[in-house]
Amino acid sequence: MSVLVCFALKEEAAPFRKIAAVKPGMAILIAGIGRQNAERAVREYLAANTAEMVFSCGFAGGLNSDLKIGEVVFETGNQSGPPYTGCYEKLVAAGAKPVNFFCADHIATTVAEKKKVREETGADAVEMESAGIHAVCWERGIPCVTVRVISDTADEDLPLDFNALAKPDKSLDFGKLAWAIAKSPGKIGALMDLQKKTSFAAERLAAVLEKVISP
Repeated sequence: MSVLVCFALKEEAAPFRKIAAVKPGMAILIAGIGRQNAERAVREYLAANTAEMVFSCGFAGGLNSDLKIGEVVFETGNQSGPPYTGCYEKLVAAGAKPVNFFCADHIATTVAEKKKVREETGADAVEMESAGIHAVCWERGIPCVTVRVISDTADEDLPLDFNALAKPDKSLDFGKLAWAIAKSPGKIGALMDLQKKTSFAAERLAAVLEKVISP
């Protein structure tokens, strides 16, 4: 089986690359941040390549306060295409938890915003790409499942408003980041802590995907 595993960022994919390298029939796509970037990247990939199954992977923000850093969560409820033979069972056996996702158009950076999204949507976790990826797979009849890892919880603010530090294509503007840090050097510790959390989360996601994906 040919499998496409999509991530928004190379940092999300890094631990899984080593695993994918020894699995035949598996491809990793860095699709970019946001629904539009992800949809365009997957559409372009599938125009030139085949995939019998697609995974939308990466970080997610917790909206349900029960979800902790590094907890792997998934959703098969909005699956498209043919049925998943044993996919749900494999994910649960690997330690992943079924949840409801909300696909947002920007990063939820504060506890107050996360609470509002939770109240308005009933979702357990928020991310920014899966709706676009699922839309393309639906058109082509390709099974697609969202598997994400919690990188920040419902009960914590992010150290900076990363939406304000983004370029028009939603990628991080490192010049703006440097200026934001220069203005608020007290944020450096929180940013280093966030980096540790995201690295841990990416490792946890890779460990679950290794158990679940068998091309």
